[in-house]
Amino acid sequence: VQLQASGGGLVQPGGSLRLSCAASGNIFSVNVMGWYRQAPGKQRELVAVVTSGGFKNYADSVKGRFTISRDNVKNTVTLQMNNLKPEDTAVYYCCLRRAGASVSNNYWGQGTLVTVSS
Repeated sequence: VQLQASGGGLVQPGGSLRLSCAASGNIFSVNVMGWYRQAPGKQRELVAVVTSGGFKNYADSVKGRFTISRDNVKNTVTLQMNNLKPEDTAVYYCCLRRAGASVSNNYWGQGTLVTVSS
């Protein structure tokens, strides 16, 4: 499994960004795709994930601001981030795992930096 992420960059507080990730290779037909992030000096944390069946899970800190979506035909996942805050600054990692597997079984993309600053 290979994950190629795109998007990210520098944005002012209150602004928006969109992250996209495309999966290729031997992809499990029933899976979970999504995004985690890691800020400097902190552990990697969940941002949002979505199952191939459409169930979504968001971190409390991003609910109402971020929207995750996926295309099961193209094997892509997108994270629309609105009303960004400085505390959203982090490296964002796309992930994919078999449905029912633990996070430790995630495949990871290369990471893309999101910086929210004025």
